[in-house]
Amino acid sequence: MYLIPANTKSGALILNVFKPFDLILLGSGIAVTVILLSIIPTTNIVFTLMVLLPAVICAFLVLPIPNYHNVLTVLTGAFYFFSERRKFIWKGWCIYGEEAGKK
Repeated sequence: MYLIPANTKSGALILNVFKPFDLILLGSGIAVTVILLSIIPTTNIVFTLMVLLPAVICAFLVLPIPNYHNVLTVLTGAFYFFSERRKFIWKGWCIYGEEAGKK
């Protein structure tokens, strides 16, 4: 049995935390927020929260969590788990029935 350190993949990541896609996602959310801040007047608290929403959502998605890479990885895994086929096909030793075992 081999013990693998918990941070073996961190050297392949940017700043030991982010993948390139994570930084692109975070940067695009912040860019959309900056554009919306310059276009929409933020005199009302509701408008201000709506304008800040893209950056907050993207920051939440790339937030690192233990035992996974980030929240986006957890949500993607949950989506695949619930959307893929749920009927499992048995391929064990008795797949062909009793006829295959007789000589």
